Amino acid sequence: MEGKMLAAYFDVPGGPENLYIKEVAKPVPKEGEVLVKVQASALNRADLLQRRGKYSPPPGASEIVGLEAAGTVVGFGPGADGFWKVGDPVMALLPGGGNAQYVSVPLGQLMPIPSGMKTTEAAAIPEAWLTAFQLLHLVGKVQKGETVLIHAGASGVGTAAIQLCRLAGAVPIVTAGSSEKLQITKKLGAAAGFNYKEEDFGTKCLEFTNNVGVDVILDCIGATHWQKNLQCLNTDGRWVVYGLMGSGEINGDLLSKLLWKRGSILGSLLRSRTSKYKAELVKAFTEKALPYFSPGGPIQLQPIVDSVFPLDKIPDAHQRMEDNKNTGKIVLQIPQ
Repeated sequence: MEGKMLAAYFDVPGGPENLYIKEVAKPVPKEGEVLVKVQASALNRADLLQRRGKYSPPPGASEIVGLEAAGTVVGFGPGADGFWKVGDPVMALLPGGGNAQYVSVPLGQLMPIPSGMKTTEAAAIPEAWLTAFQLLHLVGKVQKGETVLIHAGASGVGTAAIQLCRLAGAVPIVTAGSSEKLQITKKLGAAAGFNYKEEDFGTKCLEFTNNVGVDVILDCIGATHWQKNLQCLNTDGRWVVYGLMGSGEINGDLLSKLLWKRGSILGSLLRSRTSKYKAELVKAFTEKALPYFSPGGPIQLQPIVDSVFPLDKIPDAHQRMEDNKNTGKIVLQIPQ
């Protein structure tokens, strides 16, 4: 296995059954990169899209799926030593390559694993929590006291966003597709939750906010929710779109309603951002949020792990996410 490693792979785009474990070349860290031995990785919706052939990795990124990983430092590319030492426990935000035994990571995209945290929990942090932090602070510019509507509140990003809203002094309200999922969001600090399958969340959000509306919407759904989103958006509200699980094709008079409310629609993706942007995001998150994962503070942040699958059961893990069964993150344990 010298120079080789095991990784999740697919030869042709398609369903979860197309995934298998393959022996591939171990990455060699380039300038400014750190080699990490991966102990755990996690699933994201982007992995499902990539597997179906609908979301190619950015230029130069690994073709292997996986946008985050947790493990230990084992080597350095030129100019990357001096910050970490071999054996340091780290977690990483990746443009790809996480569902494998080793991954090469730009220096600025590594974070220390909070003390006492298992790697299967740490793997649930980078993509979801950095996405939620970015959407709330860098894109949505959330302010203390504002109300934030979080769609897919029980997802990885959703469970992170609820907690980060509380940390920022904002009021999180959520939608989810089952009463079990809503219960979990309440435990995490959601001030209210609505089952979008059974309730009109637009009307309910207005009731909750005394007809003022919500200041920020974190939306990974898109077209199926647009009318209700506009209905419950406050004047000068920010509607942040970061996914299109309910399609992107809107038929209707969206713009006049948006104009009337002086609303903003902001689109945001993380994977395609530059390394410099990601490094700045990682730095801000490490300073402002990461300390709250360690026990003992007044506010305790907690990654929510739905389930842990061994790497060779990755088709089952993908199927679970495809069926919308997960609350929090689906994690992959990587063979050592």
